[in-house]
Amino acid sequence: MLMDIIEGVIHALAELADDTSVPKNVREKVNAARGFLGEKDTELSIKVNKALAELEEVSEDINIQTYTRTQLWNIASMLEKALLK
Repeated sequence: MLMDIIEGVIHALAELADDTSVPKNVREKVNAARGFLGEKDTELSIKVNKALAELEEVSEDINIQTYTRTQLWNIASMLEKALLK
């Protein structure tokens, strides 16, 4: 169940990173968050918190579209749900 949530988040981040309408700096942060979640030897809570920090930072960028910001918030919500499991 928990790994399903993380896999869903990684998939959502991949879709966002592949979207050419998303600014490059946002895609870089999204890819960094994906990288954190993919770390093998790190505790899940640490991986999730690192990814959340990246997403929070980028979601505050005033240059991103509202739709993209909403996607980032939805992904962050999924990660927070994973922390509660």
